[in-house]
Amino acid sequence: MYFCIKLTILKVIEKETEEWFVLYTKPNTSKNLAQQLNNAGIVAYCPTKIEVRQWSDRKKKVEVPVLPSMILVKSKESERSIVFEFNGAIRYLFWNRKPAIVSQKEIEALRDSLEGKNVVSTEVEAIKPGQKIDLSELGFKGQEGKVKYISGNKCWVVLESLGFVVKINLA
Repeated sequence: MYFCIKLTILKVIEKETEEWFVLYTKPNTSKNLAQQLNNAGIVAYCPTKIEVRQWSDRKKKVEVPVLPSMILVKSKESERSIVFEFNGAIRYLFWNRKPAIVSQKEIEALRDSLEGKNVVSTEVEAIKPGQKIDLSELGFKGQEGKVKYISGNKCWVVLESLGFVVKINLA
């Protein structure tokens, strides 16, 4: 009996695929934790962008995380807890009492948009605050957002189902 149960559990673990999970980190540790995980053989992605920061005596280009205090980790469900052996990992993001999973297409869309490959061009006049728009083209499959605010070539869209506000640069 014990042998059959153990064999069944092993078969379930073998069929398990790797998924992208969202991991909360301590403040200002996202890039460092992602690098530690990658060095340990765990696939982690911390999307970053370049910003110009102003100090009293100079300006400097700084690489900052796009998702503050969050990184994306690719692992099997059964191996998710390994990341807590590293300093800076806090907890996983949950959605409907299950770990939030990000699809590979969404990861690729995020990478493409940060590299400038996925530039959205639309007329700003066509978008008005309060209007609902489809975000499928931006990698948010089946997601609809409500335009909150427009300023110049930037548009803030509320994703009510996820509880996030997305800033879109309009070309």
